[in-house]
Amino acid sequence: MAVPLFNLTSDLVVSRLCLGTMTFGEQNSLAQSFQLLDKAFHSRINFFDSAEMYPVPQRAETQGRSEEYLGRWIRTRKIPRDQVVLATKVSGPSGQMGWIRGGPGSLDAWNITEAIDGSLTRLQTDCIDLYQIHWPDRYVPMFGEIEYDPTRIFSSVSIEEQLSALQKAIGAGKIRYVGLSNETPYGLMKFLHAAERISIHVRIVSLQVLYDSQLYLKNCYNLLCRNFDSGLAECCSHERVCLLAYSPLAMGILSGKYLSLGGGPDDARMNLFRGRYAEGESRYSLSNSTIKKATDLYVKIAKKYGIHPVSLAIAFVLRHPLVASAVFGATKLWQLQEVLDGCEVELIPEIVTEINRVHSAFPNPCP
Repeated sequence: MAVPLFNLTSDLVVSRLCLGTMTFGEQNSLAQSFQLLDKAFHSRINFFDSAEMYPVPQRAETQGRSEEYLGRWIRTRKIPRDQVVLATKVSGPSGQMGWIRGGPGSLDAWNITEAIDGSLTRLQTDCIDLYQIHWPDRYVPMFGEIEYDPTRIFSSVSIEEQLSALQKAIGAGKIRYVGLSNETPYGLMKFLHAAERISIHVRIVSLQVLYDSQLYLKNCYNLLCRNFDSGLAECCSHERVCLLAYSPLAMGILSGKYLSLGGGPDDARMNLFRGRYAEGESRYSLSNSTIKKATDLYVKIAKKYGIHPVSLAIAFVLRHPLVASAVFGATKLWQLQEVLDGCEVELIPEIVTEINRVHSAFPNPCP
């Protein structure tokens, strides 16, 4: 099958599915990563997402391998550069990943420039198509946190400095477009207003629909997390920003595999890295009865209508009018095929009604 395409801008066309590479170099060997990339590319997926901190769970010994594997694949397979859209991300402030520029302490101009140059080297390319700020430089509740705590505010680099550094990279031909990730409505609007105020044409495009945009947004969106619709969707619609929806399967939970009596395969991510992946476990744990109940009901809807649970989850994300592409991960070829099959499913009104009924009973259990 061929994955449908989407015009992000007049000169940037991406597939409706984007293969995330955060398992490359940890769960997936180089050979396995090449197999997944081959199948994705031959299925007309041209959009690939990575980050300087990948793979996850993050550790010093493997940092950067995901970008390296992706770059080696393009070079080894002799893939024409204009046939793939490469996206990657700069890590924000972190007190944990000391092996990445000592923290990093902030997203100042030096950190952004160093990160871009490092990613270009690992990807073996001269230009990154979409460069994203992985998470905000400032304090915001994220990765499962839901309450804003004003006492946690810390000094941060100005948005103007971040945009200026990104603009210089565009001017130098190192990146083409800019995106934000794990952002809030406030943050998105501040970036857009700052770019307009200081006349910086950063071409922020993530979080857009059918036309050119200034910016892109990559945030979580799936059956268990529809927070995007509460604020960000309005911003994106009016500001012409499209959403690159990550975690469409909610870390694999929506496949239904963790609902089995054994708790899923031993090599499934939530089992394989138990105790080592705090962000994933706190956000997607089936020990939370609400998450488990909601997931069970979504799986039952899929079975009722003869649809694979993965197809239901993917089709739900892709039907959103502001979603340009769903960013997913796969560690096995058959998992990739299940996601590809989701592109062929169109949800009838009756299914959407049942989905919304579950959502009303269990709204956003995986924030």
